[in-house]
Amino acid sequence: MKEISVLGIDLAKSIFHFYGVDEHGKAVVSKKVRRGQVLETVAKLAPTLIGLEACPGSNYWARAFRKLGLDVRIIAPQFVKPYVKSQKNDAHDAEAIVEAMMRAHMRFVPIKEIAHQDIQCIHRVRSRLIRNRTRLSNEIRGLLAEYGIVFPLKIYSVKKKMPLILEDAENELTDRSRSFFQELLFELYDVEKRIAVYDQKIQEVYIERKEVCDRLLEVPGVGILTATAILSAVSDPHQFKNGRHLAAYFGLVPRQVSTGGKTILRGITKHGDRHIRTLLIHGARATMRHSKNKTDKRSQWIQKKIETRGVNKTCVAIANKNARIIWNLLAKNERYRKAA
Repeated sequence: MKEISVLGIDLAKSIFHFYGVDEHGKAVVSKKVRRGQVLETVAKLAPTLIGLEACPGSNYWARAFRKLGLDVRIIAPQFVKPYVKSQKNDAHDAEAIVEAMMRAHMRFVPIKEIAHQDIQCIHRVRSRLIRNRTRLSNEIRGLLAEYGIVFPLKIYSVKKKMPLILEDAENELTDRSRSFFQELLFELYDVEKRIAVYDQKIQEVYIERKEVCDRLLEVPGVGILTATAILSAVSDPHQFKNGRHLAAYFGLVPRQVSTGGKTILRGITKHGDRHIRTLLIHGARATMRHSKNKTDKRSQWIQKKIETRGVNKTCVAIANKNARIIWNLLAKNERYRKAA
C-alpha cells in the first residue's frame, strides 16, 4: 500500500469510515472499520496527518491518535459540508474531511486535554441545573396563576412566598394541590443544593488554577465562572493567532454578507461556545452598569459606545474587548494593566 498523506475518519458510535489519499491527492484507502479495531488499523496505516470532524468523542479520538505519535487535526462541521459530493453518507463525509484538510488556509478546532474536559463537564452540568431551576420556577408560577396566585419572576420570590401560600387556608388551593405544590417546592430545594455542589466544584478548580485565574479576574467583567470556563475552552492560547481570533472563536464578531466591494455587517456570528459567550456578555453588562460614575479611559469609552451604538451593541463590544485581553494574558503570561 502506498504511503497515506492525509487520512479522514468519519466518526460514529460503532462503524467508522476511513478515507486516505497519498501526497498527490489520489485515493489510497476507503473502508469501514469497527470501533474496537480503529486504533490498530490507524497504527498500521501510519498516516502523516489525520483529520476528524468536530463531534461528541472527537477530542477522545484525537488524544488517542496523538498517543500513537500521529499528527491530528479537528475541523468544524461547517467547513466540511461544502466539500460533500452528491448524496451524504459516511464515505462521502470521510472524503470531504480529507478535501477540507488539504486546503492551505483551513482553520481547526483546538483539541481539549483531559483536565480541560473535566472543567467543561462541570460547567455543562451546572448550566443544565440552572436551566432546570428556571423551568421549575416558571412551572410553579404558571400553575399557581390558575389558582389566582401570582408573584414576581425572581427565584427567591418563589422560595420565600411558597411556604406562606401553602399555609394560607383562604386561597383556592385544595389538599391535593397543596400536596403536589409542596413536592415541587422540595424539588426546587433539591436542585438548589445540587447547584451549590457544582459551585463548590468550580471553586476547587479556581483554587487549583489560582495563579492563572487571578490574572483573568483582574479584567473587569470576568468572574470565577468565566475564568474557569475560559480555561476549559482554551487549552493552548497559541493555537489562536491573536486576540481577535479568540473573539471570533467565541462568536463575538459581526457576521459579514459583503459583496461588490460593499461591506455589510450583521449581528454577531454566535459561533463557538455559547456558554462562554453568554458569560462574557453578562460580565460586560455588569461592567457597563458600573461605568456611569467613573472617569477612567475604559469607562469613558463604554459611555461613548452607549451613546453611539446603544446598550446591546456596547455589551458585545466590551465582551469582544475582554476576549482579546484574555488572549494576551494567557498567551503572553502578562497581568492586566488598568487604563489610566
